[in-house]
Amino acid sequence: MSNYSDYIVFADESGDHGLSSIDPQFPVFSLVFAVFEKELYAAQIEPEVRRFKFRHFGHDAVILHERDIRKEAPPFNRLRADADHRKSFMDELSEIMSRLPMYVYASVILKERLWAKYANPWNPYEVALHFCLERLCRRLVRDGQQGRTVHVLVESRGKREDGELELEFRRIVANESHWGWRRTDISVCKFEPVFVAKAANMAGHQLTDLMARPLALRILRPDQSNRASETIWDRVAELKTFPD
Repeated sequence: MSNYSDYIVFADESGDHGLSSIDPQFPVFSLVFAVFEKELYAAQIEPEVRRFKFRHFGHDAVILHERDIRKEAPPFNRLRADADHRKSFMDELSEIMSRLPMYVYASVILKERLWAKYANPWNPYEVALHFCLERLCRRLVRDGQQGRTVHVLVESRGKREDGELELEFRRIVANESHWGWRRTDISVCKFEPVFVAKAANMAGHQLTDLMARPLALRILRPDQSNRASETIWDRVAELKTFPD
């Protein structure tokens, strides 16, 4: 049996994880783990995303970034000039997201509530990361993956920020974080962080990026129409909000 897990995990976030200045229009931080079986990721997901790019742009160097699509920034500005192409692009992207085999663990941190409830609140990223790792670990144990290395691919933000995140990541997976709730022994899952530049153009990271803001908005504005979150909702294994 391989020492590596059968799964690959991609992590991405939406929102600012700082608490010194909270954006009243988006006072949340969300972190999403998208989990793929490696065989399906290699055989189906990467090729499917690549073919989608070929159909709509003629090449696969395009990076599907939620903010750029939403703001119609280059190269997605071409969609603004062609309503039919825009509809075709969005419909096909939704269809792909709705059927690709994956499951999702997410955490949405309500920053104003966190600040109001705790005198010395934890960093929202650390809280969200702990929740996602804890819940994913429970799933991996059920799937017989304990003791096998599970790589979690995180978008690189620069040497200093990557170093800080790696330190906290390793503290959490070594059960060294001090939390008040019932603890899960996360160390049995052997999580290993891998920092990857956006320019690597990985399908898994792009799919995860497309989910982070819609899932945050589902919590922030539950009465607002949210096609993107509805499209992938049946794939969400757990979405934890904090504070409750």
